[in-house]
Amino acid sequence: MNDILTIILVLIGAPIIGCLASGIDRKITARLQGRVGPPLLQPYYDVKKLLSKDNMVVNPSQNFYVVVYLAFIILSLFMLVFKQDFLMIIFVYTVASVALVVGGMSTGSPYARIGSSREIMAILSYEPVLILYALAIYLLTGTFKLSALLDASSPLLMYTPLIFIAMIVVLNIKLKKSPFDYSTSHHGHQELIKGMTTEYGGPGFATIEIAHFYEYVFLTGLIFLFWASTPVIGVLIGIIAYLLVIVIDNITARVYWQWMLKLSWTILLVISLVNIDTCTLVESN
Repeated sequence: MNDILTIILVLIGAPIIGCLASGIDRKITARLQGRVGPPLLQPYYDVKKLLSKDNMVVNPSQNFYVVVYLAFIILSLFMLVFKQDFLMIIFVYTVASVALVVGGMSTGSPYARIGSSREIMAILSYEPVLILYALAIYLLTGTFKLSALLDASSPLLMYTPLIFIAMIVVLNIKLKKSPFDYSTSHHGHQELIKGMTTEYGGPGFATIEIAHFYEYVFLTGLIFLFWASTPVIGVLIGIIAYLLVIVIDNITARVYWQWMLKLSWTILLVISLVNIDTCTLVESN
């Protein structure tokens, strides 16, 4: 019965939190740029308006991929909430990302195809960091099960500060914020229009936005794990990380995807591997 209640709360509460997070993002961005900005609930108004429009598609399959994207985002969030195997969570989440890429490719739009290709580069950039994050959890707890973090004697952040820094960059990549907003942009200020989501509109695009609401909660949940033993502190760290990403978005300019790939496969991998070595020493002691 408790599990059913948790499922209902996640299904209803996560998009509400994600919607508010998106609204806060727009408000803070506007203030940093000297503007008043839209209402806090503007993301909700946008989705409501999109759902009222006709479902115009290039081909029937593109909406199927959007549904798969939403379903696997929700599934990965459920697995996170129920403290399941972290490696499996990463796999499920990757399936969601790939579904959106394939959906963009299926439209045949040159903008969508280039955006989808760039998103593949993004996946190649952050996936190794997520794998090393999972490895660190295993080395410190002896299992990939997230439930073990609750019983740990010390918070994960105490042993993995460098991986935490790498995860902030991953958060930036996944939220498609500057300097990594080149596969699709929430602000529509790039040469690819809306990148891999260019050919989506109406209910299809509304589904993508709803999936983003769930994704906001999922991604901040990954940061929460660094202090999962004390939920209040974990939530606070997640909020601070999200606000930091918004600030970075407003003080940096978009870079080439090659720069992001080099950053991830050099600096982020090196500091993560150094931290893994530290975790190995902790395990041996």
